[in-house]
Amino acid sequence: MTLFEPITEQLELLPGYLAHHILLTLAALLASIVVCVPLGVLAVRIPRLRATILSVAGVLQTIPGIALLALMVVLLGQIGFLPAFIALVLYSMLPIVRNTVTGLTEVAPAVIESAEACGMSGGQVMWKIRLPLALPVIMAGIRTSAVWIVGTATLSTPVGATSLGNFIFSGLQTQNAAAVLVGCLSAAALAIFLDLGISAVERAHRSKNSGLRTLTLAILATVILVALSPLVSNDPEGQEDPVIIGAKTFSEQYILAAALGSHLSREGLVTETRPGMGSTVLFRALASGAVDCYVDYSGTLWTNILGRSDNPGRAGVVPVLKRELRDRFGIVVIGPLGFANSYVLAMPRRRAARLGITSLSQLASVAPGLRMGSDYEFYGRPEWRSVRDAYALSFKELLTFDPTLMYAAVGQGRVDVISAYSTDGRILLQDLVILDDPHEAFPPYDAVLLCSADAARRAKLVSALSALVGSITDGAMREANKLVDIDGHSAADAAEYLLGTLRDDRLPRESVPGQGELQDRSQ
Repeated sequence: MTLFEPITEQLELLPGYLAHHILLTLAALLASIVVCVPLGVLAVRIPRLRATILSVAGVLQTIPGIALLALMVVLLGQIGFLPAFIALVLYSMLPIVRNTVTGLTEVAPAVIESAEACGMSGGQVMWKIRLPLALPVIMAGIRTSAVWIVGTATLSTPVGATSLGNFIFSGLQTQNAAAVLVGCLSAAALAIFLDLGISAVERAHRSKNSGLRTLTLAILATVILVALSPLVSNDPEGQEDPVIIGAKTFSEQYILAAALGSHLSREGLVTETRPGMGSTVLFRALASGAVDCYVDYSGTLWTNILGRSDNPGRAGVVPVLKRELRDRFGIVVIGPLGFANSYVLAMPRRRAARLGITSLSQLASVAPGLRMGSDYEFYGRPEWRSVRDAYALSFKELLTFDPTLMYAAVGQGRVDVISAYSTDGRILLQDLVILDDPHEAFPPYDAVLLCSADAARRAKLVSALSALVGSITDGAMREANKLVDIDGHSAADAAEYLLGTLRDDRLPRESVPGQGELQDRSQ
């Protein structure tokens, strides 16, 4: 592989991601202008409302962007463009409202008095005198909001809205520096372009040269339309809707989504991937039909979705999931893929040997002097509460990391214990030991293929997905993860390896959880 090949691979994805990002950004910016400039005028015309309007805009600005996006998903009950759009509009209000108020109130009183002396009404003074004089200040606020929206829109990936954030989130999880670089540079370039473009329009307007105004707007519009052109579908009439494949926020999920996409494409189906979503967001998307299929884990569904705290074992979980998910959510469990990726607690081998720890029971006695790290959702999951209570675990400090940085943290000694995935190749890379769970506080985590109610009516799709049931071994999945997490290959490369093990039968078949006699394939 040449030095520029990884970047070239990412640049092939750029037109589509950039088009979605521009559409989201422009829609949010235009809506914010339409809402916030009149709000600023209202705050000036009715002074008693000024503090309230500015305070609300200020409070919205203090909410972290990712939290506001997640809140919109909860309130709207859907993922994708709409929640991201509304969140970005709310997040961008403050600069426009504040600058509108500032610009209008700073117009010289003498100018206003002169206009009123000429017989102008209050409305005429506002629209013909104050707003034109305040325009430079208002435009400065719009330029600030434009830059904020471009940056915050990269966070829309976890709520199912395609953006340049797809590069950044996937790059971080799969340790693909080229993807992160392309995503960051593209977002920065877009922010600069919009800032300069708005500035050029403002200068052209002030010049009073109609030809220059027309030329500036034409150039800006042309560039934007060209950038948005990948969104224009040229598919022939009658073609089936694409199969929307979801994925969570770690390497294995990116690999599985790519493998599903490649497999379904070979079966003649058009696919589209929505990666980087949180567990609950992705499940809701499947239940609502916004996502057609994805791979989840039996333990996650058992505890987080069904709210179960019992543990009937691997043989008992999948049949119950099939029945309950169908009856309560209309979701079809196509079947287990054949491997399990369990939540485990792990620590450096040397550290564990020095402390004499091989199990969670032994960990409990020394936990008060240790620091634990996890991904950003583990501490909020029922599994953690179950394990914590079963072993009376009480750590000196609980820290949260991006999954990739979590492994680096335990390798550097910043934390002593982490929550890990049993099929993660980084366990070997960091020489970690998985601690035994004698009380079986963690439920089984067999990978299961889920399908939405609408998608389940597509016989061709169900048939193609069913062909994957029981076809992926623990060893194959672990090796695919290793290709990404340790060897630096792309998720697409690992997906092709994974599919190759199915086609070439290079690894022995193992029993399928939930079908016949189950075997324990844990480490």
